[in-house]
Amino acid sequence: MRPVIGITMGDAAGVGPEIILKALQSEELYAKSRPIIIGDAKIVQREVDHLQLPVELNIVSDPYDGRYEKGTVDCIDLDLLPADLPYGKISPESGHAAFCYIEKAVTLALDKKIDAICTAPLNKEALHKGGHLYPGHTEILADLTETEDFSMMLSAPNLKVIHLTTHVGLIKAVQSINPDRTYKVIKLAHETLTRAGYEKARIAVCGINPHAGENGLFGLGEEEEKLVPGIQKAQQEGIEVSGPYPADTLFFRTVRGDFDIVVACYHDQGHGPVKVLGLEAGVNITVGLKNGIIRTSVDHGTAFDIAGKNMADQGSMTEALRMAIELAPKERQEESYV
Repeated sequence: MRPVIGITMGDAAGVGPEIILKALQSEELYAKSRPIIIGDAKIVQREVDHLQLPVELNIVSDPYDGRYEKGTVDCIDLDLLPADLPYGKISPESGHAAFCYIEKAVTLALDKKIDAICTAPLNKEALHKGGHLYPGHTEILADLTETEDFSMMLSAPNLKVIHLTTHVGLIKAVQSINPDRTYKVIKLAHETLTRAGYEKARIAVCGINPHAGENGLFGLGEEEEKLVPGIQKAQQEGIEVSGPYPADTLFFRTVRGDFDIVVACYHDQGHGPVKVLGLEAGVNITVGLKNGIIRTSVDHGTAFDIAGKNMADQGSMTEALRMAIELAPKERQEESYV
């Protein structure tokens, strides 16, 4: 079964429509999945014409009606924006529309009509002007799915990283780590990879301090207090997790193939190694959403400065789609009526 991937168009004034359509020119993508755009058909058609792509637009109201073949772009049309929406301009209309695309994708995912969500970038200022006061995609998705325990996962070639903390200062990040959070994130990593088909996901936890504390030489015993009890609890449940390990060697070992995923303690500890492997290949993933919904996203913004100029690189969108295919829960694909 090829998973059905719902692709939200993001802020239509940015590069979202362009990178989606460029990514959809891949034969391999259609061989492995059934991608469908959730957005505005008028904007999609405008971009098809602008990029002079040899494709036909198939407007549908339900994923069941998609053709899912190269040369045809399937689109669920919410009909919210005018065809002449200005490129590169912040507007409440495009911000509201971006929210509605996500809302529709969540509804389809909860109804098991799509198997994963892949999001093009939105603009936070436009989102706020459109009446939706969220920091970004992750918080919208958590709210719409009524999810409390979730985490950010990043992916690059041969490396997956999930985070205990993300967008907080370093001191607050360390303060907020506790055994329960450690256990919950380890379990999220395990459940996500298990649903994706991993028989026994190998999870490694980073230390907080240099050399993972080196038996109390560095730090104030944070590893023993905040990480080890959570690791041990997960191990007692049969989860294959180990650590904490020194961060300066763990990422190398994971890229080498020793582990399937790393649990990072704070933002830069996890983001740095992923981005060193290439910004164009980085993918942002939200895990832990209700009903096992997987959301992947490009690792860049709306790029208003180059919107409408046929200059946007679709590399990150291609990787986000590839990761959505990889992580889409296999049991939902078997249940899908599509």
